[in-house]
Amino acid sequence: MNLKRILGRLMQMVGTLIGVSFLTFCLTWLAPGDPVSMLLETADTVVSAELVEQTRHDLGLDQPFLVQYVNWAGGVLHGDMGMSYSAKKPVVDKLLEGFAGTLLLAIVTIIFVLIISLPLGIWSAVQRNKLPDYIVRGLSFIGVSMPSFWIGLLLLYFFGLKLRLFPIAQSEVTAAGIVLPALTLAIYMSSKYMRQVRTVILEELNHDYVVGARARGLSETTILWKHVLPNAILPLITLLGMSIVWLLGGVAVIEMVFSWPGIGNMAVRAISMRDYPLIEGFVLWIAIVYMVINLLVDMSYSWLDPRLKKEAR
Repeated sequence: MNLKRILGRLMQMVGTLIGVSFLTFCLTWLAPGDPVSMLLETADTVVSAELVEQTRHDLGLDQPFLVQYVNWAGGVLHGDMGMSYSAKKPVVDKLLEGFAGTLLLAIVTIIFVLIISLPLGIWSAVQRNKLPDYIVRGLSFIGVSMPSFWIGLLLLYFFGLKLRLFPIAQSEVTAAGIVLPALTLAIYMSSKYMRQVRTVILEELNHDYVVGARARGLSETTILWKHVLPNAILPLITLLGMSIVWLLGGVAVIEMVFSWPGIGNMAVRAISMRDYPLIEGFVLWIAIVYMVINLLVDMSYSWLDPRLKKEAR
């Protein structure tokens, strides 16, 4: 991907972010419920009409919609997404706090997914229509069919409550606490990845260059690792990139089940508290992560595939 295309994509990202921010701000402005009342009730303060109006004025919620949006967007351009109503701290600080836990969870989950899905998917493809293939496909079908939160509850019950190997609920990021939520996500994601890996490997094994390599006397192991896998990696990179976006956006259900201090858990609490600045910052964060990861995936194509590199030149 050349510099001109990268600059074009960056311009598209700016336009998309403006649209996403405006739409999000509009939806929160139209949402039912009064954030001021929720804020004052949370603070255990006697709510009076004068106090509600004064708080609304202090937060700038008594201004017209466009004025509120322009003020908020201007702050975002300077790195200020406003103050969280519920936490009484800058939204950027809250997002960074939640992102730390989510980033660690995403890294460990991706490692588990690669360890589980790649060997089993390749094994299933190599052993096509044999017993190992049927076993892997059966496990994949079962994993896809089970809701991820149910898998998490089962792991909590057996490994947390019965065997007491891992903590059941905690509000801090620890090595022991990350195992069960990461394994829950890995089981769910690996069930899809195994099928994708199997399909891609089978497609490559049917190509003419594999027949030619076999005719030259190359071993099946050499053909698989030196020829098939390098050609099969591009479709898997796209899937991996989208999975990373999904994980970095915060897997709210799993984070809630395990009380994991991540950005998804934070977003759910922000919605329940009508914490609109935090919600708007979270949605903007998801949009940025999605577009940046998508751009990096496209750039990796040009780097990994020589044919695309020649086209870019």
